[in-house]
Amino acid sequence: MKISLPALFLFFFSTLVIGCKDDDSNTIDPTAENKKSLGKSAEDILSDDIYQSLTIEFVYAPGYPPTEETKIALEQFLDQRIKKPGGIIIKETVIDPPTGAPFDIDEIKEIEENNRTAYTKDDNLAVYVFLSNGKSNKDTDKTVTLGTAYRNTSIVVYKKTLLDLINNNQGGGDLATLETTTLEHEFGHILGLVNITNDDIHPKGHEDADNSRHCVIDNCLMYFQASNTGRKEVARFLQRRATVPQLDSLCIEDLQAKGGK
Repeated sequence: MKISLPALFLFFFSTLVIGCKDDDSNTIDPTAENKKSLGKSAEDILSDDIYQSLTIEFVYAPGYPPTEETKIALEQFLDQRIKKPGGIIIKETVIDPPTGAPFDIDEIKEIEENNRTAYTKDDNLAVYVFLSNGKSNKDTDKTVTLGTAYRNTSIVVYKKTLLDLINNNQGGGDLATLETTTLEHEFGHILGLVNITNDDIHPKGHEDADNSRHCVIDNCLMYFQASNTGRKEVARFLQRRATVPQLDSLCIEDLQAKGGK
């Protein structure tokens, strides 16, 4: 059988293109869906348009697990706001204690890179929560960071800080309430609150002008002191509050506009 030169060239060119596509597909990062900027997956978490279930992976060193109350409360909080007919799956991963605390955010990201096992795949979306055995490097004598949401599906809760605050507070205090408040507040950020990606339906009068990405209502879950606050304010919080703050009506309406309940 005779094959003309143009036809032979076309055959090899097509083979080369197909080969290149196959090579590219082998280099796709399976973790890329979980390395986007904060708020980028808000609609995916809130709605069931793409993902039918949600996995929450708690990663922690021995001695720093989430309280049972925190896990139950978080599921209840999410059940009220997100549409996931496939349910919410809780996964726990115990790791060797990371060293080098206090941690900056780059070190927190490195800990995630080395220890996260649950990633978004098929119709399941995954969120990572690291309960840190060390404090934030941003802490001062007067202020502390309780938690940070730093990627579209990544949260750190500085549990060492929470434990120290509870132990040092003469008025006592409930660890589960403080931990749940911190975690739900940070989850609110990955759900897009407040105006994280500049697409909220209440852009004016809702976001705190002095504390961006937080709610102006002081008894709302998304008020800035629920995550980054003064030590005295935390002590007063522990003494007076027996329950976790709730989202205010404007925050709920913003979540509903993004596909939530």
